[in-house]
Amino acid sequence: MDKAFDVIVVGARCAGSPTAMLLARKGYRVLAVDRASFPSDTVSTHLVHPRAVNALSRWGLLDRLVATGCPPIHTYAFDFGAFTIAGAPGTDKDPVAYCPRRTILDKLLVDAAAEAGAEIRQGFVVEEIIVEGERVVGIKGRSKHGGTVTEYAEIIVGADGRHSMLSEAVHPEHYREKAPLCAGYYSYWRGLPTDGRFEVYIRDRRAFAAMPTHDDLTLVIAGWPYAEFAENKRDIEGNYLKAIEQAPDFAKRLRSATREAPFAGAAVPNYFRKPYGPGWALVGDAGYNRDFITAQGILDAFRDAELCTGAIDQSLSGARPFEEAMGEYQRIRDADVDAMFDFTCDLATLEPPPPELQRILGAVHGNQAAMDGFARLNAGTISPTEFFAPENVEAIFAAAATGTQRASAS
Repeated sequence: MDKAFDVIVVGARCAGSPTAMLLARKGYRVLAVDRASFPSDTVSTHLVHPRAVNALSRWGLLDRLVATGCPPIHTYAFDFGAFTIAGAPGTDKDPVAYCPRRTILDKLLVDAAAEAGAEIRQGFVVEEIIVEGERVVGIKGRSKHGGTVTEYAEIIVGADGRHSMLSEAVHPEHYREKAPLCAGYYSYWRGLPTDGRFEVYIRDRRAFAAMPTHDDLTLVIAGWPYAEFAENKRDIEGNYLKAIEQAPDFAKRLRSATREAPFAGAAVPNYFRKPYGPGWALVGDAGYNRDFITAQGILDAFRDAELCTGAIDQSLSGARPFEEAMGEYQRIRDADVDAMFDFTCDLATLEPPPPELQRILGAVHGNQAAMDGFARLNAGTISPTEFFAPENVEAIFAAAATGTQRASAS
């Protein structure tokens, strides 16, 4: 069998292009294919949280993103109606987030993969995953202007999203599955400045958010429980605006802005898939997905790209057996997202916070260190396990009590 490539990556967006780039930088022969041609858009929550910004920096790509004019986001603000918790989402080293248009971010990543030496085939439709025995060995597909071709490689990586063709072909183990919990739609608005803030509004079974993106536009996304998905889909704009009316001050700001694009949105399932098997691996949404309410998708994709690349390198170089290296990739991935998966699924129900969480949020308000911690929790900078650790919660309550006593004394 003629193998022109060591690795074939199916899908070339936020999970696939970094995987192809990092493998090519290590000297492997890499082919990345995508049915899209770039630049092109895709449904996305856009946010590149500070940890993902750090990845772009390590890869030498952050300056390129900054040069596109994407405004930095220095504050995450959570408006609960009675009060707002506003804090810094990052660290001193990586203080800001970005909300780039996918037309720009994905093209940047594809170009970086090509520069690293990966072969990129855009507008390429994969028609079949080739399996021999129990092992995935290649792909068969066609370009828009060419005939059908077959390519073989040692490892085929599925970076092709929730409806991954590779995943459907290999039937990986699914675990910790939850049905869709929330439905959300977004558009871009002109004349709605947020001054470097990612604004989140939590109301009665509704949530919405605003964040600055390219071209002086602001992305505004609104969501409601999945039980209302089918009914509300009949009038997306009306239900979107009705949700935002629950925050009158923001609704007033929105009324003075101009919508510049159609609505886009979705409701997504929550799941883990075993991300490897004989001759194949999964990265990004193909292997793990959670509701968009915490906007972790790009961060997850970047993390998977690095972890999977390291495991594939160990296997192809002979440093470790494939099963051992990829098993560690799965364990690290699952451990990294474990608490955030549960936190995200709880948020996505859009149910009122339980009493204990309401107490914690009330104590966080006004304590800048604690508010920074809450922002970092939502950004994925720190784990929910760290923020909700008993000693941290006790410190938050102690600081709140001290503040109350001081206020009373004065």
